[in-house]
Amino acid sequence: MVFSRAERTPSNNDRTNALSPRAYQLRLALLVLASALCLYAYFWPHAPASKQTDSIQPPIKTISSLASIDPLPSSADAPQDAAATTHIIQPGDTLSGIFSQRNIDAATMNAVLAADEELLALDVLRPGNTLHFEQAPNSIELLALSLVVHPGRTIHYRRATDGFFEFEEEIKPSYWHEDVFSAQIRGSFYTSASQTGLSDGEILQAQRILEDRVNFHRDIQVDDRFEIVLSREMVDAGSTGQTRIEAIRLQGAKLAQSAFLHVDGNYYNDNGESLSRAFLRHPMQGNYRVSSPFNLRRLHPVTKRIAPHHGVDFAMPTGTPILSTGDGVVSRIGNHPYAGQYIEVEHPGQFKTRYLHLSQVQVKQGQQVSRGDRIALSGNTGRSTGPHLHFELHVNNRPVDPLKADIPTATRIPAKEMALFRNRVATLVAVMDNRLHLASRMKPNAQNTDG
Repeated sequence: MVFSRAERTPSNNDRTNALSPRAYQLRLALLVLASALCLYAYFWPHAPASKQTDSIQPPIKTISSLASIDPLPSSADAPQDAAATTHIIQPGDTLSGIFSQRNIDAATMNAVLAADEELLALDVLRPGNTLHFEQAPNSIELLALSLVVHPGRTIHYRRATDGFFEFEEEIKPSYWHEDVFSAQIRGSFYTSASQTGLSDGEILQAQRILEDRVNFHRDIQVDDRFEIVLSREMVDAGSTGQTRIEAIRLQGAKLAQSAFLHVDGNYYNDNGESLSRAFLRHPMQGNYRVSSPFNLRRLHPVTKRIAPHHGVDFAMPTGTPILSTGDGVVSRIGNHPYAGQYIEVEHPGQFKTRYLHLSQVQVKQGQQVSRGDRIALSGNTGRSTGPHLHFELHVNNRPVDPLKADIPTATRIPAKEMALFRNRVATLVAVMDNRLHLASRMKPNAQNTDG
């Protein structure tokens, strides 16, 4: 038997699976070409290079350049273009009224006052002081506040990232310019001194310096003469308004008194004898524990923040009698939400003391007090962790440690400082003698003043 091979018609699948070598190579080449075109279209840029360059943002500043920039007042995403306004203090203005005009709430004002607790600069706003406000655009949120006390001193209060406010004092370099005011007495000392150009405050200061040696109502006579050497603090922008008396000389038929400012801030006569009684080191009788010392970087017991502590805290029961540490005049009485009831006393020379957190004030503003006089009772008012007295000493308007500072505790200048004192006296006497010599060569004017 002979068998023959079966024959059938091929299907499409059969044709595909059985391509000739030439057809297979052609199809593979077409597939590679299509893939290349897809890759080319995907990676080729769709816009001109110049357009892309224009859209690039400026590079972020490096950490080293940012280190010199103050942090944002509120938060990292706070607006940079804060809205700034200015308010010049007028008679009758109050801080709460000024804040209310700008729709700043009481909570924010209290936060600023908390930062001001050590300075108390905002507690007494004087006409002419300037306040600069920075508020977030289209918002009432206060970012920063600056108080221009005078051209040489500005205090900045800035909102920190945690919502608290922090303060920073900007003190400009200054120098002191001396001038001499002199006149013959015509009428009273006050009238004659006023005609030389001295202010009421400067005349009152001169009287306080010599009040233990001279009765200005009884001892001063017509034709007596005085010279006062006064220094004014100056900055590039002009006078800061701060003055100090360097020397006073009163001469007459029955009068010869002088006063010279020493480096310790106290006044002495030309023999080096103190013109005021020594200071008390502590503002109370008895020994009380120091609960918090003077410290410019103290951890605040309430806020837990690092902040200056410009005084010394004495732990004591409420109602403990508080004494003035020196002769002086009560210059300020206040009731602060954080400092509590407080008293400020100005003393002869360049000294000032403050007594905070009182339960009762027993003096009046403008009242003269003597060393050891009871002026208040201690308390626990304001922001406080317990009954205590916060006591401050300022010399030349700067806070110092009252337990360590050099204060007038002796009746005369120490022997080791006499040479320095005598040289200064000689210089000041020469200045006053020169003014007296010039005055003697001038023709008397209607008021006989030459200051």
